Amino acid sequence: MAEELTISNGTKEERYAELVPQIQSVIADEPDSIANMANVAAMLWQTFHWWWTGFYRVQDNMLVLGPFQGPLACTRIRKGKGVCGTAWQKDETLVVPDVEQFPGHIACSSASRSEIVVPIHNAEGRVTAVLDIDSDQLNAFDDTDRLWLERIAALMK
Repeated sequence: MAEELTISNGTKEERYAELVPQIQSVIADEPDSIANMANVAAMLWQTFHWWWTGFYRVQDNMLVLGPFQGPLACTRIRKGKGVCGTAWQKDETLVVPDVEQFPGHIACSSASRSEIVVPIHNAEGRVTAVLDIDSDQLNAFDDTDRLWLERIAALMK
């Protein structure tokens, strides 16, 4: 039986610092990546209440929708397309303060205003998925989010 998520209402940094050990505990003994993605998406969403939180998995040279929390999402994204496909192609975290200013942004929802996408690597260093988080607020993500979400992505082997 899963334990209940317990995160205080501290600063963003404090909430991440409390969340990461709980994520480690939840995924430590679970070998199934989809189960882990589902729990991590739920834990992030429950902690920060972003508009959309989830994963896209690399399948047949496309990003395919994986576990998520939030409204209906795009199902498939080509490499180099939109924020997710660009983060995958460049193999780097992208923080987009205003999605309207990102060339080629894919508008899965008109409510999405800012976005962060973090690549997830396998043991060989190949990108196997991306963690995608959207906010309905402009400038919702910063270097604190980048740092902590990259730490969380590194746990998702």
